[in-house]
Amino acid sequence: MVTGASGGMGRVIVGELARAGAHVVTVARDASRTESLLLETVGKGGPGGFEVIQADLSLRKGVLGAAAEISERHERVHVLVNNAGAHFPDRRLTPDGVEMHVAVDYLAAFGLTYLLQENLARAAGRVVNVASNTLNDTRQVKLPGRSRPATLDPGHLDDLTRLNPVTGFVPFEAYARAKLLAVTSGYHFARTLRPHAVTVNSVHPGIVATNIINDLVPAALRPFSGLIRATMLTPREGASAALRLATDPALAGLTGRYYSREKETATPAISHDAAVQQRLHETSSRWFEH
Repeated sequence: MVTGASGGMGRVIVGELARAGAHVVTVARDASRTESLLLETVGKGGPGGFEVIQADLSLRKGVLGAAAEISERHERVHVLVNNAGAHFPDRRLTPDGVEMHVAVDYLAAFGLTYLLQENLARAAGRVVNVASNTLNDTRQVKLPGRSRPATLDPGHLDDLTRLNPVTGFVPFEAYARAKLLAVTSGYHFARTLRPHAVTVNSVHPGIVATNIINDLVPAALRPFSGLIRATMLTPREGASAALRLATDPALAGLTGRYYSREKETATPAISHDAAVQQRLHETSSRWFEH
């Protein structure tokens, strides 16, 4: 299963998995558009195939509906690539009252992993969370000096609507914080799903020339966007990092890691705090149970 399949990296991931013989399930708000894009990428031939489930993963009901439909159609999920992600230039709330970065960049991945645990366990599956190294440094322009990791207030973890509040809201930092939440919960899933032989890892694919870059480039540098994109990785190059974690036989059993491309990398100390992980897990799981 692959989310964010209509984007550049997502299409490559779906295409490579299908060409390897997998049947790939994708989720999209616009199912017909995504199907057309994937037909261009994957084609109708080959050993594998794909299907598109229509759902809006920014919504609680969308995540619940997608997971229910997948479970009904497929008893086992061998690979789950949580690739969906977005950056928003201002603070927006979903109809559920959750800030959009939290909804798209964190809760969608958490919800699918949580709700498909049994399907993953039946297949001894792999979960790959596509993250961003902005969680280690929220400076948009990386000048010499100390990095500025994403922050997380444990006092906000009892209520998802308090994450990324109005006070002090900075879009780039909100995006990084949501990615930090995804990696933090990934560490918890890695520990609790280990007895079921399910692995959970996260990866920063590199700076990839995808649509999300349009919002991430600082305003002062936007006149040079074309030149900047030319220095970035292609979607195919970025996808290779996620595909490695999803399919490389040499990585079987490896879990609870964060990679920047192929290099295992540290994440902020708070992401390894077991009490923070547990608190975040309990609040997030309640979100999908009530």
